[in-house]
Amino acid sequence: MLKKALYWEKTGENIRCLLCPHFCIILDNEQGKCRKRINNKGVLYTNNYSFTTSLNLDPLEKKPLYHFFPTEEVLSLGSNSCNLSCKFCQNYTISQFDCPVIQLSPDDLVKLCLEKSIKHVAFTYTEPFTWFEYILDAIKVLRYNNISTILVTNGYVNQEPLIEIISYISAMNIDLKAYSNSFYQDICGGNLQPVLNTIEYSYNKTHVEITLLLIENLNDNPDELNKLFKFIGNLNKNIPLHISKYFPRYLLKSKETSENALLKAVKIAKNYLNFVYVGNLRSDYSNTYCPQCQDLLIKRQDYNTKILGLNKGICSKCQFPIIAPF
Repeated sequence: MLKKALYWEKTGENIRCLLCPHFCIILDNEQGKCRKRINNKGVLYTNNYSFTTSLNLDPLEKKPLYHFFPTEEVLSLGSNSCNLSCKFCQNYTISQFDCPVIQLSPDDLVKLCLEKSIKHVAFTYTEPFTWFEYILDAIKVLRYNNISTILVTNGYVNQEPLIEIISYISAMNIDLKAYSNSFYQDICGGNLQPVLNTIEYSYNKTHVEITLLLIENLNDNPDELNKLFKFIGNLNKNIPLHISKYFPRYLLKSKETSENALLKAVKIAKNYLNFVYVGNLRSDYSNTYCPQCQDLLIKRQDYNTKILGLNKGICSKCQFPIIAPF
């Protein structure tokens, strides 16, 4: 099913897509890098509207979101598309290649949420911004029905579409894959600055958490990590950061990230940020401690979450704000 796309312009006989920083020039009957925006006789269409690869009920902590309604669940869905081509992609079978999908209109999505008393919906697994037209329609009816919406995104989007959508978004987890443009170009097929722009614009418009997938000898250089963590901390020291353990996947065969490398990165990050977590590693670095009084506030083991010391989102002991909004 084709739907006329947003954010494009004619350029001679071709089309320039304006949704993301690739600015793809798309010839007739050709498609952009995301594989889902197609030039059909001089009009840009999207062919992934309302088609999802997955539909699952997850803990919010799995997104990961640690400071947004802890212990609650979220309905997760995602399109068969991405505008980056990360060599380490954990979901490459659905982001980089065509795969089976099911159809779920925005109205059917809301109906499902109301029937199952679902309070949160996450657009995740692949890149939500390449599903822009569907998400824009869906989040409006979700918001009307008091259902929060979440984007788990690589942040590779132009500012105009970001501005249009963000007022409807309740939370975002944004991947910051490195603080190196060469890493983005060589490993991900993109550029760093647009992602930094997305984070800078978004952090005070909605709740934002950041994920860094740490890969030894590729994006774990201490100088680079200091710059990355300083960038986030200069925006807001309370932005939660998730440093995740890498496992060999897809085209990248680097070794699995060691616990020692993860903990070194955590030590650096704590110089700049109040909330630093380690993903894919069972440790106390999954717990939330108050940065002011050091009390244990939220205990996590795998995806089992227990709130211990919070009262309406603030530390029960010293009243430091913990849960969004800060």
